[in-house]
Amino acid sequence: MDLFKTTAGALIASVALCAPVAAQELPADIEKAGEIKIALFPAFPPLAYRDTETDELTGLDVKLAEEIAQDLGVSINWQEVSYDAAVPALATGRVDLAFSMVNRPESQEVLDFVDYIRSGAQLYSKAADAEEFTQMTDLCGKTVGGSRRTAYPADAEAWSEANCVAAGLPPMEVIGTEGSADARVQLKQGRIDAVVQSSESVPWIMSQEEGEYHLIGEPFANSFISIAFTKDSTELRDAIMSSLRTLYEDGRYQQILADTGLQVNEIEAISINGTPVE
Repeated sequence: MDLFKTTAGALIASVALCAPVAAQELPADIEKAGEIKIALFPAFPPLAYRDTETDELTGLDVKLAEEIAQDLGVSINWQEVSYDAAVPALATGRVDLAFSMVNRPESQEVLDFVDYIRSGAQLYSKAADAEEFTQMTDLCGKTVGGSRRTAYPADAEAWSEANCVAAGLPPMEVIGTEGSADARVQLKQGRIDAVVQSSESVPWIMSQEEGEYHLIGEPFANSFISIAFTKDSTELRDAIMSSLRTLYEDGRYQQILADTGLQVNEIEAISINGTPVE
């Protein structure tokens, strides 16, 4: 789920964003409407998905958004969109903000980001191949698949260049798939040896198909998962950031991460464009 490519360590932000930020008021038009229009990708568990029994939206993004909206005294108007459609939806005003966006420096030319969890690229194989693939370099010369709509295939290629080719080993053969579900189908069919996918989604997949998969190494190409805003939405951005920071400080943020199994994705501090707001 990537439109932009880099690592969290390369994120750039202005010094002004480091200054203390007090509780912020919502923009007048949103205050008057009494609602915030939020873009959501409802097929991305455990961040956002529909409960199979109730068909209700749930997941980390939903729970965080509901707490923020309650704090700000507004309702949520969910707009279910694909990841690729989120930026146009923001640009046209169809939505006020979008959850689950990957914070990349080049994206900061047109968007601002309130960062709320860490992410990364995670490799995994079939559990039956666990003895063959004990570390990431065991995939040098092997075939790795990942959703072509994300930056994870490119991240895998970059890792292969730096760790396989540089060590005199054959490179990974990285192919783009129609999505992570398609990658898993190809994995089960033996057409690829491993899958590269977002680190926050792999534990969910493994919990749904127990005993099927084997993690290979640690997440790499680390980045932030963020709430995105247009550049002219600084008032709304700061209000959301202020509320999210309150959740972080009073423990509700950590509880929601625990409830959704994402404790390892906690960030050290809520940040804007990668810079913690003190």
